[in-house]
Amino acid sequence: MHTKERLIPQWMTRDHDEHNGQSDLRQNEGQEKQGKSKAKPRLNKQAWLLLFVIGLFGAANALSGTFVNVYIWKVKNDFVLIGWFAFTHQIAMAITFFFAGKWVKEGNKMITLRLGVALSAVFYLLVLFLERAAADWIVLLGSLQGLSSGLFWLAFNVVYFEITDANNRDRFNGVAGLLGSGAGMIAPWISGFVITRLPGSVGYRWIFAVSLGVFVLGVVTSFFLKKRKVEGTYEWLLTYRALRQKEGPWRKIFAALVAQGVREGVFGFIIGLMIYMATQNEMDIGNFSLITSAVALVSFMVVGRFLKPKWRKWSMLIGVTMMIVVIIPFFWSVNYTVLLIFGIGIALFIPLYTIPMTSSVFDMIGRDEKSASQRVEYVVLRETGLNVGRMSGTLVFILVISLAPSSPQALNWLLLGIGSSPLFAWWFMRNQLTLKSKG
Repeated sequence: MHTKERLIPQWMTRDHDEHNGQSDLRQNEGQEKQGKSKAKPRLNKQAWLLLFVIGLFGAANALSGTFVNVYIWKVKNDFVLIGWFAFTHQIAMAITFFFAGKWVKEGNKMITLRLGVALSAVFYLLVLFLERAAADWIVLLGSLQGLSSGLFWLAFNVVYFEITDANNRDRFNGVAGLLGSGAGMIAPWISGFVITRLPGSVGYRWIFAVSLGVFVLGVVTSFFLKKRKVEGTYEWLLTYRALRQKEGPWRKIFAALVAQGVREGVFGFIIGLMIYMATQNEMDIGNFSLITSAVALVSFMVVGRFLKPKWRKWSMLIGVTMMIVVIIPFFWSVNYTVLLIFGIGIALFIPLYTIPMTSSVFDMIGRDEKSASQRVEYVVLRETGLNVGRMSGTLVFILVISLAPSSPQALNWLLLGIGSSPLFAWWFMRNQLTLKSKG
């Protein structure tokens, strides 16, 4: 995950007690009830601080995330092993979301966010300790990474909902995308440079150590985020009840989230590996990230600033269509130039897809007071859909690669099929993209 002026924020008008989070939420609910605001959507201090934390989290993952897969690949040269590493991550994250929901709602969600960042640091500490033996411990490493991701993103998404509203959610997502693109532009290039300049696996150990340090800084920074208000009790069966409602919106939204997750589950790890296989050079992965993330930085900035809710439906369709089109050149050749064209195309058009998708789902969560009070359960529902999609896509990847391990065309058809799943996400979401919150 991806963006200024500010109104006088709520935190300046009240005492700095431990429950300031509740004033942010009341302010947001009030703004949603007022309908469209004539003022430009702005972000308060807590929103910017949360963006800084996610920026650190993204930078640390950008430094090492892709290169962990390459590191394992260089030891084992096994696509299926990489697939199982991704799958254990995804299933651990799904389980964490389900069981940690109660803790986030009834306990201290800031501790959950902090613990997620801290466990990410432990993951890289363990990789440093295991060195090349890390390839033999993919279940442990994947599970630990999934646990840390689940804790972080559950808490982040709930806090994100509480400090944004329907008027400024697109703007927050745009800024988040901008930060993600900035981190994705600089961090992997630095990693590729360091890895290729140092002998053996020394460069890998250096970047894993730096990622460890950045995660520690993220933990420290998170202490400046205010404690959020604790509300109500956790409803374990909300996801089940929401999906049972035939006429309710969540069945289609859940299906859209599954479709979104199918692509994320595979493309999140395969592209970096394809670049390394085509070039045998980590610096080319860094250059790829530098170029594509520079394009994405501008794209997220423009879309986040100018996209209006009434344009979401057709902008998302345009984004989805072009994300599929840029996969087609793989059938002619898979070399660095083709992969770069693919990356630039995705960078240009993915904001048109992700910003409407993300904003619309969270707008649905905040559509009325009752729904907003169950935001933790709805975030768990959202992440369950995404993780079901990610795990499904990864299992299909493992199956196809196991049956046709030496067939480039099988991989291309697999990527086209999985890469087309956002079209189904648009289809299921198309009538939900411009809904407004109810007063």
